[in-house]
Amino acid sequence: LDRWFKALDAKSGKELWKFQVGSGVIGNAFTYANKGKQHVGVLSGIGGWAGVAMNLGLTNDTDALGAAGGYKELTKYNAAPGGGALTVFSL
Repeated sequence: LDRWFKALDAKSGKELWKFQVGSGVIGNAFTYANKGKQHVGVLSGIGGWAGVAMNLGLTNDTDALGAAGGYKELTKYNAAPGGGALTVFSL
């Protein structure tokens, strides 16, 4: 949930670049080409019950039924409350 989307060298594992998206990365990275240009993208945004609890401002340890205390600190990992984002980079 640290919001970092990173590109690594496939052989060495060395970090090539990183970008902090607005919320935790929730999807697999994907790539596509359009008009000869390569792109890479990723979905981010805390969703499900965790997202509902966070957007409602539930911070008491027992607010999130079935996950007591699990969502208390989610807001510090989410700079995009209320929704998610699709971030795409041109390579």
